[in-house]
Amino acid sequence: MKRLFDIVCSAIFLLLLWPLLAVLALWVVLDSPGGAFYRQKRVGLGGRVFTILKFRSMVVDADQKGSFRTAAGDARITRAGRFLRKTSLDEIPQFWNVFVGDMSLVGPRPDTPSQESDYSPEEWQKRCSVRPGITGLAQATKRSAASPEERLAADLQYAQAPSLALDLKILALTVKQVVSRGGY
Repeated sequence: MKRLFDIVCSAIFLLLLWPLLAVLALWVVLDSPGGAFYRQKRVGLGGRVFTILKFRSMVVDADQKGSFRTAAGDARITRAGRFLRKTSLDEIPQFWNVFVGDMSLVGPRPDTPSQESDYSPEEWQKRCSVRPGITGLAQATKRSAASPEERLAADLQYAQAPSLALDLKILALTVKQVVSRGGY
């Protein structure tokens, strides 16, 4: 049922938001040199590696110029990127990842393969037991203000008992966070 919900919702969002996608892609390209999209290897369900899509919010090769984590005032973030991140519009291309089955609307945010070392083997296995999401329990409750420990606890809590009812609650809380600009 969850997968059907993901397919239907992501298809609707992609169809309704394609004009916004086009405008944002153009803005990203005009704002700084490079393509509109950022692609990165992430770990999904069962430990399968996939390529996540986001609007590029940082300078080209930002991964080589600093940490995978960003801090307030990070010089690698572009002008357009600041707005895209603040409004979470940089995440819209991930509806494609949901549509093709790499991700879900709700689940733990997907980590990079190198982040496996941040977990115990049991935690990593539990985290990879559910499809990663555009939003998750940590983002719905604390957005970007959650510490790595809080994110891990929320991800593992979600992985213990995922359900469509919990997903709907997380989606509602995420909308509230984005609208109120919570967590920044």
